[in-house]
Amino acid sequence: MVIVQRQAVRAIILSGTHEVLLLRIRPPDGDRSFWIAPGGGLEPGENVEQGLRRELREELGLLAFTLGPLVWQREHSFSWDGRRICQRERYHIVHLDRFEPRMHDALEVRALDEFRWWRVSDLALTHERLTPLSLARIVTDYLANGAPALPLDWEILVD
Repeated sequence: MVIVQRQAVRAIILSGTHEVLLLRIRPPDGDRSFWIAPGGGLEPGENVEQGLRRELREELGLLAFTLGPLVWQREHSFSWDGRRICQRERYHIVHLDRFEPRMHDALEVRALDEFRWWRVSDLALTHERLTPLSLARIVTDYLANGAPALPLDWEILVD
């Protein structure tokens, strides 16, 4: 099995009415769908902000936003489409008014099948799979206390 190491960045897009935009992803192996924050792997030479701008343009059609604080990070190892991925992800808050996302990347369309704005209060109550599993806590802590002090610990997750 091919092993891929990569850096990634994701946006926790938070509306003024305390909703978070998530994307539902369908794994290529037919496993259950799950919801993720938009973003993805950095390309060679990209910094975190450049990579997130590219990803949000491709996945959501989003061109204008301000990169907010880093609120969480993890190292996640998982199997995907015949490869083993070891991904270091950084999650940043992005404050925006609610908008209608538009996918602009044909490759992404194969895996991402739905956008949904979730009320923060519903994240902890859902039976649907969310990643990260602690998304409700991350957002609730941010709303109550602001951005965490840096440096953050890395959460390690192996599927």
